[in-house]
Amino acid sequence: MLHDVRLFLLDMDGTFYLGERLLPGALEFLQLCRERGIPFAFLTNNSSRGRRDYLEKLRRLGAAVTQRELFTSADATLLYLREKDMPRRLLVIGTPSLTAQFAAEGYETDAAQPQAVVIGFDTTLTYEKLVRLCDAVRAGLPYIATHPDLNCPVPGGMIPDIGALIAFVKAATGREPDAVIGKPNAYIAHAAAQRFGVPLENVCMVGDRLYTDIALGACGCQTALVLCGETSREDLARSGLRPAAVCRDLAQLGELVKEML
Repeated sequence: MLHDVRLFLLDMDGTFYLGERLLPGALEFLQLCRERGIPFAFLTNNSSRGRRDYLEKLRRLGAAVTQRELFTSADATLLYLREKDMPRRLLVIGTPSLTAQFAAEGYETDAAQPQAVVIGFDTTLTYEKLVRLCDAVRAGLPYIATHPDLNCPVPGGMIPDIGALIAFVKAATGREPDAVIGKPNAYIAHAAAQRFGVPLENVCMVGDRLYTDIALGACGCQTALVLCGETSREDLARSGLRPAAVCRDLAQLGELVKEML
């Protein structure tokens, strides 16, 4: 049962939209939150796009959101780098959109002699990038991953995500990342909660993935599973995880919010 939710964190891929298609109840859920005075923020692990790209896509789909209402694993990774006073010369394995976001924050993203490695969801991955990445990791450089997702939902199925790349690098070098920032790791949840000044127990993470969105509940927040993306009821039964709410989609979650909050 949801209780005293003062902030909804919404996954995007498989929860709010799929490709260029809004999922049922998406816009209505945002409107309900605004009417009830409950803040919300999109919290996505997908680091293939920068903040500006996500804002443009959401607005194109009819969701007029502000920068404050969007928090990606790339945003959280940049915050982590600043807090840890990490070097500015990086090897960033990611899309042009992701590397542009890091460059805008003053980081060199393709340094000839990098001092640290950051990997994101890279749909422009090449074998040359893989060789450079493994060489840098093998050399012992600090190694950060934006998130751990194994697959990314797309219209018609799934495509490999950064978790598959992490497994590749481990097979080639023997190393896991020194830090993985995105869901289900507590760092991104704490950072999002602090942005809105809300205690974690009053935050509800809404998403379609068990091992990222729902597993985030281990850090102390509430969770709500929607079944319009990656996870089925059978997957949930096998997992042992117990979200506070299980709904078909955001439309059904909205009805639950009207009854409970």
